[in-house]
Amino acid sequence: MRILKFESTEAFIALDLDGADASSGPVRWAPKVLQGGAKDLARSQTYTYAALEMRRGGASAGISAAPDARGPAVEAFVAEVAALVADSTYLPDAAKGVSIDDLAVLRADDPRDSARLDAAATRFDSLSAAVTADAIVGLDGRTVAIEGFGEAGPDLAAAIATRGGKLIAVSTSVGTVTDDTGIETAALTEAFAAEGADSVQRFGDVGHPMAIFGSGADITFTGSKTGIVDHTVAGQLADSVALVASGRLPLTARALAVLRAADVAVPADFISLAGGTIAAWSDPARADAEVTNEITATVTELCNEHRNHDEGPFLAACFVAESFLSTWQDALPFGRPLAP
Repeated sequence: MRILKFESTEAFIALDLDGADASSGPVRWAPKVLQGGAKDLARSQTYTYAALEMRRGGASAGISAAPDARGPAVEAFVAEVAALVADSTYLPDAAKGVSIDDLAVLRADDPRDSARLDAAATRFDSLSAAVTADAIVGLDGRTVAIEGFGEAGPDLAAAIATRGGKLIAVSTSVGTVTDDTGIETAALTEAFAAEGADSVQRFGDVGHPMAIFGSGADITFTGSKTGIVDHTVAGQLADSVALVASGRLPLTARALAVLRAADVAVPADFISLAGGTIAAWSDPARADAEVTNEITATVTELCNEHRNHDEGPFLAACFVAESFLSTWQDALPFGRPLAP
């Protein structure tokens, strides 16, 4: 893992691998962005590329600036990173505090499909998350909870419903709402578009955001923040069928151990969020239907390889990714993609 520091502003890039054809990953802004979290996010993207047998690497950037200095700091980052984008050393994805518009000037030199790249974190990652759950344990007839319902929430809810899942619990930063009779996807989407995080208040009594993990759903989708599922939270999910990542690095190593002991299926986040990567590197001339079919087929095939492995689907996916990495890296990167 290399850290590149910027001269024009307080910013850095964590580059996971040397010798990659390209490296990509999120760029985040906050008053203080820590390198440790960036390194973890870079590693998760590395494993996505490896699972897809792409000789590319993960990366993650951070811009640290006070709120009133965010604009100039982001502009300075964009100006300085342009040369790195031009040679594919680092291809940035908009993340917390950095918008698609902030990065628009860089798209001309980004080899990925810019139109699909802008939808990667919502439509295509949501699709692959739902496909992963369906392939690992089946969604038809299952009850489902979505933790951290946000911008990608409507697409995820729709993909779940299409596959027969019944949404019974949703949480936002405002709180958790549970309805065992089911929360209708169209009504939830309409409410979220109008009210954002407050939308949960339309659907019943609102509890604490973390109450989502006690909803009793068969399958919980989670990923609002890194490490949200620790060993204590994992204990509340012991009667679940599966925990599926809808955001990067949602669980810790201890949480994974607890869930494995309880026989809860935990597919890898770098598989469930592979849809955006597949779409971003697809041929722009291909129709959306072709791309979504490719995501569905690729993720399903990967999950079929991992589903019944003795070590569980998460570690099985790691083994597959590491096997490919070994074909072009002299040594494996140290540490698997899990929250600290």
